[in-house]
Amino acid sequence: MAIETKRLLTTSRAISEGIAQEMERDPSVFVMGEDIGTYGGIFGATEGLLAKFGPERVMDTPISETAFIGAAVGAAISGMRPIAELMFVDFFGVCMDQIYNHMAKIHYESGGNVKVPIVVTTAIGGGYGDGAQHSQTLYGTFAHLPGMKVVVPSTPYDAKGLMISAIRDDNPVVYMFHKGIMGLGWMTPNPRATAHVPEEPYAIPIGKADVKREGRDLTIVTVSLMVHRALDAAVDLATEGIDAEVLDLRSIVPLDREAILASVAKTHRLLVVDEDYRSFGMSGEVITTVIEGAFDHLDAPPVRLAYPDVPIPYSRPLEQFCLPSSDKIAAAARQLMGR
Repeated sequence: MAIETKRLLTTSRAISEGIAQEMERDPSVFVMGEDIGTYGGIFGATEGLLAKFGPERVMDTPISETAFIGAAVGAAISGMRPIAELMFVDFFGVCMDQIYNHMAKIHYESGGNVKVPIVVTTAIGGGYGDGAQHSQTLYGTFAHLPGMKVVVPSTPYDAKGLMISAIRDDNPVVYMFHKGIMGLGWMTPNPRATAHVPEEPYAIPIGKADVKREGRDLTIVTVSLMVHRALDAAVDLATEGIDAEVLDLRSIVPLDREAILASVAKTHRLLVVDEDYRSFGMSGEVITTVIEGAFDHLDAPPVRLAYPDVPIPYSRPLEQFCLPSSDKIAAAARQLMGR
């Protein structure tokens, strides 16, 4: 009788393993970015790759996002499959022309004749007092721009499977990992940042949401670190007789609208939790999806809990005041249930 092995990995190790397995499978895959070589990426997402594949396939770059993301776009349209790490998403502004006007549009502008199979990885999220220029999520900003897929995993298992899918995708993919799910020692401990990850390669389809917790009373729709905050809140709510379903979108583009509608049709109440800014973002898109597709199923107006439309404070108390938390999610759920 076979004995099942439950190998545990942090999210950062799961990502680097997924990249390594794709580099072994496909010689056109390579990685470039700041500190992704000897240092292994400041969030550990490329740890061990330089020693295994050498400097021609794992390239440390100068601090010039415009140059190396532009070079990655050029490599992609020339037949390679580059992975370019944009260290903090907050730095996207200096290379946005390469991302928005070239990476996202070349396929369309070429009449579909030129593929752009590039993965841009970037760290998102706050909660550790790093200030307004290192703590944003901004997935709504990228989701608003047509031509790119936007992936935001929450668990080690999903992170590896979605990375493999992103690399194999012929479209440009922005792969956003939250620092709070990576299993980093200097972050607030997240016990779910280490979990079982199969050693063999596997792919998770981009655009398929996942029910992380079944429930009957309300649906909590969210992504990334907020999935864990929602799961913690659901545990507390269960002691009060409120059974919350937690739906992890896993990608913003494509958005799994069918999964959202199916869950709300079951629970009849919707709470959207979003670490991105409140206005003009994911929370509004999810609520609109339900209003347009499942209005008759709603027993109460949808509620959203998001980051307020202000720059993220450096002060830890002020930052925590602004961030969604499990307590705030539980309070919003009680409001939705009329408790």
